[in-house]
Amino acid sequence: RPEEGMIAGVLTASDRCSSGEREDKSGPATIASLKDLKIITARYKVVPDDREAISETLKSWCDGNDLDMIITTGGTGFSPRDNTPEATREVVEKEVPGLSELVRAAGAKKTVKSYLSRGVSGVRKRTIIINLPGSEKAVRESLAALKDVLPHAVDVLRGGVRDCL
Repeated sequence: RPEEGMIAGVLTASDRCSSGEREDKSGPATIASLKDLKIITARYKVVPDDREAISETLKSWCDGNDLDMIITTGGTGFSPRDNTPEATREVVEKEVPGLSELVRAAGAKKTVKSYLSRGVSGVRKRTIIINLPGSEKAVRESLAALKDVLPHAVDVLRGGVRDCL
């Protein structure tokens, strides 16, 4: 698919949003930010902050081999129900810590609290998974920080880059 645009899935992890108690705003903000980057969102889902629900969705989406990336939002904090990084680690075959470091460093330009995010990034098969915080603002800032590296990362996974110079 190198001639096609990048395809993403957006997964929101939130007990309150999944139960209908609160409207998901970070998922739609993620989709809008991806659209600004010319990335098509093919899948979107809201799940509870449940480790198994998160990991099962990630596995299913990655194993379908139709997504270049999955952006998760929410579940990266310290509360007992924040399970997104643990669920992601269960699923990925290779971690890519630099992507999460880039997100935290970019966020730190606005607030040092960005270093409290436990989000991780990695690859399963040919899909990149990136955990972002659950706020609309953090999602927009994070994707802006990633915009220049995502096309190359996807190209590498698609086999379009043989030598990285």
